[in-house]
Amino acid sequence: MKRLLAALALLVASACAPSGGDAPVLTVTKSIDISAPASKVWDIVKDFDALNRWHPAVAKDEIVEGKNNVVGAVRVLTLGDGGTIREKLLGYDHNGRSMKYNILEGVLPVSSYESTITVEESGANASKVTWSGDFKRKDTGATPAAGADDATATSTMESVYQAGLDNLKKMAEAQ
Repeated sequence: MKRLLAALALLVASACAPSGGDAPVLTVTKSIDISAPASKVWDIVKDFDALNRWHPAVAKDEIVEGKNNVVGAVRVLTLGDGGTIREKLLGYDHNGRSMKYNILEGVLPVSSYESTITVEESGANASKVTWSGDFKRKDTGATPAAGADDATATSTMESVYQAGLDNLKKMAEAQ
């Protein structure tokens, strides 16, 4: 009986212990207020194949599967340093000024990444853009490698969002 209880205790303990692939889900949300109508800001953001037009880190944005702004479309972003990111459009709401996508593969230090960008009206000549994402670090093991940990994943995505939103604000307010 003691052996049975010991085996049962060991089984329960191992089932409850976190496994190496159980990296926490991380979330980053950045918002920016823009002195321009939401329709004008959405006109800049709305095309899934046009991130390169307003995000300073993206040199090229190309649809490689499907059609622009149609759920299921896949784009490849080429960054200024030559790195690439392959993303899939999961949701698109033109009237709600929102799109949702995930990363299929790429150079960012994240995995299981899903993101939404939304443009909202916040006054007669004002809008608010919110970019948020849920993801795990690239190295989901119990002891992630340097540069593939939670802090790196979070700070990288914060920087990506902020750089894009800052440039979007600059562009929309200059027009």
